[in-house]
Amino acid sequence: MSARTLTPAAETPASTQGPVAETLRQTRSTTRDDRIALAGAVLASLATTWLLYTQVLPLSGRLGFIIVWYAVFIAYFAGLTALTRPWPIVADRIATILVVAAPVIVGAALASAVLSTVIEGFEPLMHANFYVDDMSGVQGDDAFDKGGLLHAIAGTVIQMSIAVAIAMPLGLLTAIFTAEVGGKMANTVRSVIEAMTAMPSVVAGLFIYTVWLVYLGQQTSGFAASLALAIMALPIMARASDVVLRVVPGGLREASYALGATRWQTVWHVVLPTARPALATALILGVARAVGETSPLLLTSGASTYFNANPFSEPMNSLPLYIYSSASSGIPQMAERANAAAAVLLVVVLTLFTTARLIARRKGARG
Repeated sequence: MSARTLTPAAETPASTQGPVAETLRQTRSTTRDDRIALAGAVLASLATTWLLYTQVLPLSGRLGFIIVWYAVFIAYFAGLTALTRPWPIVADRIATILVVAAPVIVGAALASAVLSTVIEGFEPLMHANFYVDDMSGVQGDDAFDKGGLLHAIAGTVIQMSIAVAIAMPLGLLTAIFTAEVGGKMANTVRSVIEAMTAMPSVVAGLFIYTVWLVYLGQQTSGFAASLALAIMALPIMARASDVVLRVVPGGLREASYALGATRWQTVWHVVLPTARPALATALILGVARAVGETSPLLLTSGASTYFNANPFSEPMNSLPLYIYSSASSGIPQMAERANAAAAVLLVVVLTLFTTARLIARRKGARG
C-alpha cells in the first residue's frame, strides 16, 4: 500500500484542496439560501401554474395541475439555486427532488386508493351484519342493515386454501429441482416459470374453463376457481423459493456431504430448515398475488348470493367476484357495498404483504 493511500485528509497537499474539493464537500449541506430558494420556488411555481393553468391556457383537472406545477417548481428551484451555487450543486438538488418525489408519488397513489375505497364504503363497514350475513334474499337497493359478504369471505378462504395446498408443494418441488438438481432441464423449467409470472390471469381462467368445465364436463365451483388461482400462485411461489434456496450458503451443503449425507438428506435436513422463514415469505407473496384475482373466477367459480361451503358443488362466490358483480350492478347501494368489500380485501392483501416483509426482515436480522 502506497504512502499516498495512508495520507490523512488534513495532510493532503494544498493543490488538492481547491474549489473542486470545496464544492464536493458542500453538495449535501443545506444553508439558509437553500431553504429560501426552496420556499420561493414553491410559492412562485404555485402562482405561475395557477395563472397559466386557469387563466391563460384552456386546461383543467387536478392531476394536470399537479404535473404542471411540479415541472414549473423544478425549473424555478434550479434557477434560484443557480444564483448562489455552482452547477454541480444545482444538479445535486434537482436529482434529490426527483428521487424524493418518486416514493412520495407511489405512497400518495396507494394512500389515495385505500382512503377513497374506505370512505366510499364506510357506511356498510359500520354494520356488524356486513361481516356475518350473506346476500341471500337481499335486494340491491335494500338498507345496509341487511345482507353482507360472509359467503364471499368464506369462498375466498376456501378457494385460497385449496389453491395453496396445490401450488405450494408443486412450487417448492420445482424450486428444489431448479436450485439443487440443476442442469439444462432446470434452466428450461426456470425460464418457463419466469414466463408464467407475466401470464395474464384471464389465460389461467380460460385454461381451467376449457379443460375442467368444457372438456371434462364439470360444473362451475369453488374447486375450479382454486385450480385457476393455483396456476396464478404457482410461478410466484416457485420463483421466490428458487431464489431463496440458491442463496443458502454452499458451505452448509458441503458440511452435510462431508458427514456422509445424501443430496436429499441435505435438502431436507439442512437447506429447507435454513430457508424456512424466507420460504414462508414466498408462500405469502404467492397468496397475495392470487387472492385479488377476478378474471379467472368469472370463468370458473360462478356467482352466488348464498353461503356455500362445499367447493365441489354449486357456484361459490368470493371477495373479488363480489366486488365486480356489485360494482357493475349500477345500483348506488351495491356500489357502496363493493367499496366496502374492496376495503376488506385491501386489508387482507396489505396484511399479507406486511407479514411477508416482517418475516423477511426477521430473517435478515438473524443472518
